[in-house]
Amino acid sequence: MRLKRSTRHAKITGDFGETLVLYWLSKYGFECALVDHTGIDIIARNPHTKEVMGISVKSRSRREGTELEGVNVPNGDFDKAKVACEAFGCEPYFAIVVDAGNLIQGFILPMDRLLALFPKGKTVSVWKMTEPYLDRYAKYPDICSFECRTETKKWWG
Repeated sequence: MRLKRSTRHAKITGDFGETLVLYWLSKYGFECALVDHTGIDIIARNPHTKEVMGISVKSRSRREGTELEGVNVPNGDFDKAKVACEAFGCEPYFAIVVDAGNLIQGFILPMDRLLALFPKGKTVSVWKMTEPYLDRYAKYPDICSFECRTETKKWWG
């Protein structure tokens, strides 16, 4: 069954992704806060390294049949994140959150790692979501990840 999404689903997905990353960081002892600033969505202090991270969150909700599509990161977002991080004295990071079917996957990585894996194209860099890439990400110590499984037990219709 193809779900009809609300007209605000993209905005809600973005807000959810930011809050989910904030929750995950907080759960593991990061002091962190949502920020309303061009280029970054979260500022967090890593309790292990003491590094201050400026995190730009990219969230996508995939329809059935599109679960393996990559996440486009516009080229301009890298410059915006860098400028914001310079202003706040933090290191630029990206978080990618993808809701596909009954699985939500999240990745947090330094901007430099994202660009090393997927250099800027003509207009975007594309974070891949196929199994070979997911296996590859797991091998990098600077790419942190989490998964949440969901199940709708009872619903309308």
